[in-house]
Amino acid sequence: MLTKFLIAGAIYLGILVFLVRRTRVKEKTTSSYLLGGGNIGFVIGLFTTAATLFSAFTVIGMPDFFRTHGIGAWIFLAVSDTMMVYALIRVGEMLRRKARKLDFKGMSGLMVNTYGAKLAGYVAFGGAVIFLIPYIAVQISGISIFLNAAFPNAIPVWAWSLIIVGIMILYSETGGLRAIMYNDTLQGILLFITIWIIGWNCVSHFGNMTSMFDKVESISNELLSVPGPKGLFTTQFLIISAIAIISLPFTQPQISTRVVIMKSSSALRKMAIGLGIVAILIILPTLFMGMYGAVLYPEASTQEFIGHVLLYDQAEGIAALGLIGLIAAAISTSDSQIFALGSELRSLLTLGDKKAILITRVFIFFFGILALIFSILSTEHLVLLARTSFTGTAMMGPMILVGILSSRKPSLLMPIVTVMALITFILAKIGIIPSKIGVLEVELFLFSILAIACVLEGFLLGKAKGATSKN
Repeated sequence: MLTKFLIAGAIYLGILVFLVRRTRVKEKTTSSYLLGGGNIGFVIGLFTTAATLFSAFTVIGMPDFFRTHGIGAWIFLAVSDTMMVYALIRVGEMLRRKARKLDFKGMSGLMVNTYGAKLAGYVAFGGAVIFLIPYIAVQISGISIFLNAAFPNAIPVWAWSLIIVGIMILYSETGGLRAIMYNDTLQGILLFITIWIIGWNCVSHFGNMTSMFDKVESISNELLSVPGPKGLFTTQFLIISAIAIISLPFTQPQISTRVVIMKSSSALRKMAIGLGIVAILIILPTLFMGMYGAVLYPEASTQEFIGHVLLYDQAEGIAALGLIGLIAAAISTSDSQIFALGSELRSLLTLGDKKAILITRVFIFFFGILALIFSILSTEHLVLLARTSFTGTAMMGPMILVGILSSRKPSLLMPIVTVMALITFILAKIGIIPSKIGVLEVELFLFSILAIACVLEGFLLGKAKGATSKN
């Protein structure tokens, strides 16, 4: 398999070199380098957004999630994705209009302009760094460990991590956002093909889907119902997860940037609808893989199960393609997120464009090295932060939505409450304070507080508007 892997890897790297040469930006400006020219169509927009959402963790994490907790996730994911598409169409258009009016460079800078205070921008930027860097790090670490398991006598785990981060930084620094978006398209297509081949092979092992689910039912009927064998799918869990998913287009900077730079409202709507369809088509084969593991490898560790379903139980050619797909997914998602952090930093700088871009490129390198260090020194707390990344960034959602939807300058109420919510959330996740407040999970309690703050802010804005009208 090593020979096939090296051949497939060489072809993939060759395509990356071709793409970066085609898209390389000679005169690096905010518009050309960080925003990809600010005018992308439906197809590229769809694939680049999907690729930033569905990373290597989708291929590794979701099958094991289904294997452990059952198919209850399928219903809530389908409903949550539909709601996300609706929010993306309705709020996304408002974001595009406001962003273009205020010379968008990043969501953090947009919050500074909207609230008229740097605090709002620092909150948006700080929250993105705190929750995205560990998520990126664990992705890199996970793929490196997986590659080490596939080729145990090749190179150590840290060397795999170094190679992945090196490719990621070099590609991002050289090509900019447009190169990343083309790589996203390549990765999205490769991941889609690979995951469906493997998923279909898992179904074929049982003959058909009916036989597969019959076999799962004979093993554990709880896998086919909620709250699942471990009771994970509680009402609070589903609500918190839905909020996190719906908030993604506005709280994850790598996605919000792509929303803003869509070339038209029509392209945005097509991208949003296509994203919902792709989400279902990407998650479905991971369900097949999970049910396969529930029957054949119910007691195996995550690494053992994924090793079998992606490598040892597949033909060598498919296994090699699966490895390349995982690496591509990790690189594509990680470089999008690191590049987005650089763009967010740029949006807070008031320097001249060339100097600001230079500082941004330095910090993109810095963020990449930081993710590399974290991936090598991963701890339980970093993994925990990575698993709760979406929920953590969702804490910024109310503040961002108030900024997008308000026609007047909001007060500092939302940034202040958001800072307090983020600190409380982190302290709960690392075990310093309880994870429950009364009968509520801490996430749901904090979302409730943020919702109350939104209502209060709306009342204050309405009162200020009424006072202005009287005058």
